[in-house]
This record gives sequence, structure tokens and C-alpha cells, in this order.
Amino acid sequence: SVDASTPAAVLRFYTWSSPTLSLGFHQRRLQPHWLELARRGELALVRRPSGGRAVLHAAELTYALVWPQAPARRREAYRAACAWLQQGFADLGLPLQFGTEPADPLHPSCFATATAADLVHRDGAKRVGSAQLWRRGALLQHGSILLRPDGALWRRVLGEDPPRLEPLGLSTQRLIAVLQQAARQHLPIAADAWS
Repeated sequence: SVDASTPAAVLRFYTWSSPTLSLGFHQRRLQPHWLELARRGELALVRRPSGGRAVLHAAELTYALVWPQAPARRREAYRAACAWLQQGFADLGLPLQFGTEPADPLHPSCFATATAADLVHRDGAKRVGSAQLWRRGALLQHGSILLRPDGALWRRVLGEDPPRLEPLGLSTQRLIAVLQQAARQHLPIAADAWS
């Protein structure tokens, strides 16, 4: 929780009503078949304000964290802004660690590599991809938590297999509750944020 003198962080979870591809703010290379899928109504395209590469929003949980006074250094900010995710998944018996791969600006998919901004399981399977936007000292961090990626859809949109992930074995609502509890321990979130 947070005292009254500290600006509270805001954390929201959401899902998407139909398959949607969100493009990072600076991502300019669109795959031609994305436009065709969108034209046929099989895929919605949106651009998000945070950076990174394309994220397929289908069978996943998206989060948005707004943190008015996050740590100023980028690496430290990612570590602090992801500690609650690591705690929540550790509580589920599925520990996550930061990726170690360099970013590949030529690959259009966020989940193709696991950088120091992403969270992976011990076997290297990427569970969480995150991207940030900074404005006047405040942090917006978007993230995608893969639940049960649809292999056929993933291949049709991104041209590759999704990460091979162990099933979570709990509902999305239960996962949100676990992550909210961890967020209360790691982020300056108001005590009544979810009441």
C-alpha cells in the first residue's frame, strides 16, 4: 500500500474482444499480410503509445501500469515494475526471470526474443513481454501475459509458433487476484485500488 504523500501507481488488467495486433509506437514496418487480415476483418490493428514490437492480443492478459514516481533508470525501472509479476508467478510455482537476448529490431514480433525487459521461465519460454513510455518522470508500462496462445492464429499472424508454455491451471480471474496481491506488496498502489 501507499501513504498519502506518495503518488499512487495505477494498475489495470484487460483482455481483448477479438484478435488484435498492437504495434509499438515506433514500429513502422508492417507486414503486408497484417493489412490483408485486417481488411478481411480477421484481425484488428492498433498502435500503442509504448515501445516494442507487435503483440498478438488473443488468449492473453494485458496489463497497464502507470507509475508517477518510478525509478528513473530504465533497467532499474523494469526490474521494479516487473517485481510483482515475478512474485505472483513464483507464488503459483512458475518462477520467472528476465530474458537475456538482445533486441532484434528487424523481427516484427515482441515474443520472438526475450530481452532484459521480458520475463521467461527457466526453460527460456517467454511468458510476459513489456514495453515502456516515459513522460515528465511518469512511467507507463504495458505488458502482455500469455495464457493459452492459439498456435494456428499465431502462425497465421506472426509466421512462427508461439512460445511453448506450461498451462497455468487457473482461471484468468484467479490469476488477476494473485497478481493484484503481489502488486500491493511491490508497488505504491492505494489500498482501496480494487475495492
